[in-house]
Amino acid sequence: MTLARPRHAVLTGAPGAGKTTLLAAAAAAGLSTSHEVAREILQAPGGMELRASDPLGFAEAMLAAHLAELEAAAGREPVVFDRGLPDVVGFLEVSGLPVSERIDHACRAVRYHGPVLRAPAWQEIYRQDAQRIQNWEEAAASDAAVTAAWRRYGYVLIDLPLAPVAERLTFLRAAMGL
Repeated sequence: MTLARPRHAVLTGAPGAGKTTLLAAAAAAGLSTSHEVAREILQAPGGMELRASDPLGFAEAMLAAHLAELEAAAGREPVVFDRGLPDVVGFLEVSGLPVSERIDHACRAVRYHGPVLRAPAWQEIYRQDAQRIQNWEEAAASDAAVTAAWRRYGYVLIDLPLAPVAERLTFLRAAMGL
């Protein structure tokens, strides 16, 4: 019996823990990837203001973008995603905000089929930037919140090694059966 290859892999975890760098390496190695939707929203005109003035609206925008990226990924699988639906729940919870029934339902109904790889908080490489506004303590708290959210929705997370990107890419490919 041959096991089916995963249709998805998701990178989640702490802000600034190397997910985007690993995603770029995966794309350069020929894997199909989908960029972090939150960062794309934040980089768009009005994105930072939306997060600051209407975090619930920001969460809804992330939800819509994650659902759209999953739809767009159909037919080009396997795809490596930079974050996923439960990350929206983690954002809300670390912000002290309620999780809407709509977001909770989406996390329960729409499933990722493949490994969920967690990039643990890694202080040695953490850097703030224009969209990554959390300090180190907030980044570590975000990691805890998104990790808990993924587990709550029934996913088993696999920690990425705190290692150079080439080693992380080998680890990702092995987790995907490639």
